[in-house]
Amino acid sequence: MWDSIGQRAVACGEYIAGTKCTVRACAEHFGMSKSTVHKDTERLAAIDGALYGRVRAVLGVNLQERHLRGGAATKKMYALRRCKKRGEGARPHL
Repeated sequence: MWDSIGQRAVACGEYIAGTKCTVRACAEHFGMSKSTVHKDTERLAAIDGALYGRVRAVLGVNLQERHLRGGAATKKMYALRRCKKRGEGARPHL
């Protein structure tokens, strides 16, 4: 699929910088593991410094927002459980 690891790293970096997605979303998009995406972002420093800076900025924001996303997911999970318990269907009132 990829001619070289460098091309794969650049493709992942451009995808993350362009979509501002998470490492998990990038891994799913390209069909690889999160560990591979992390290693590819580290390789970007030697390949394309400017792209590496943009990717690190996006991943830094994602890291800062991680606890908020986790809290929102937990809130949604418990709201769905309450709805199912009451027999209200799958539409929680958040």
